[in-house]
Amino acid sequence: MKETHKATRTYEETTDRIDFKRNDVVVVVVACRDRLQETLTMLKSALMFSKEKLNFVVFAEDELIESFSQKLGEWKLFTNNGFTYKVMALTFPSKDAEEWKKLFKPCAAQRLFLPNILKEVDSVLYVDTDTLFLTPVETIWNYFHKMNSSQMAALAPEHEDPNVGWYNRFARHPYYGKLGVNSGVMLMNLTRMRVFQWSKLYLYSCRYNFRPDHCMYMSVCKPAEKEGVAVIHGSRGFFHSEKQPVFQAIYRAFEEVHKFFQLGGDLFKEFYQPLESYLDQAENTNCGHIKEVFLKNIRRYIDIDYNNT
Repeated sequence: MKETHKATRTYEETTDRIDFKRNDVVVVVVACRDRLQETLTMLKSALMFSKEKLNFVVFAEDELIESFSQKLGEWKLFTNNGFTYKVMALTFPSKDAEEWKKLFKPCAAQRLFLPNILKEVDSVLYVDTDTLFLTPVETIWNYFHKMNSSQMAALAPEHEDPNVGWYNRFARHPYYGKLGVNSGVMLMNLTRMRVFQWSKLYLYSCRYNFRPDHCMYMSVCKPAEKEGVAVIHGSRGFFHSEKQPVFQAIYRAFEEVHKFFQLGGDLFKEFYQPLESYLDQAENTNCGHIKEVFLKNIRRYIDIDYNNT
């Protein structure tokens, strides 16, 4: 019987070299099992709004590598080399490599070892596959300049309300701060991590990691109400579930944008108008009651770029 999975590589064996300049915007994602399309949709959302040249590093299971390379290669041609990408095999420490791979689902433990794997890279923005950018990536990247000299990573709190917080009510292990943090959208200064190990974090607001918990009962992310959602995180499968129609609607709008990567595409008509229509259909849900927070930043950047009002 033919074996379908190659042995997991260890980072001691890694010879891949990635040469980025210190200020290059680098987005890292880890994709396993059925996360190919979800990951591509996330990467598409990053490209749709950013003015900076983005650099993607995708860690993937062996059976996904060819598909990622093919699709990203096509996009690179459509965008006239508007971004760079590197698709890499999963890479874990030699000791207990298979156990590390299974620690988080699906294989998200890879992010713990980025400082060791990406030895020549200074800083990255790590995102889960189930996230979508509603604002340029560089808006989040700029938080590196707000971190002090001892902070090595920036994350959003896991919860805003202690009455519904999971860590403060149930966790039997140590966690950061009063309510814990969510690592689904995480700025990582790899240079500092390599030197000092993990310790101090910078906390940015919930609008940079907006999850169903922020609106499923009531709106609890006040910065998003004021300034709009910057990154939406469909954690626990909510991009693909009817339980929260707003999250499903936003993912659907991004997934359906095909012509963006071809010259002459109209982002206002092909993305914004369908998105607004999908959100209108979900306005009678708790998250739908605050649908403007999901549109605020998109309106801002599309209006500037496309002069649509």
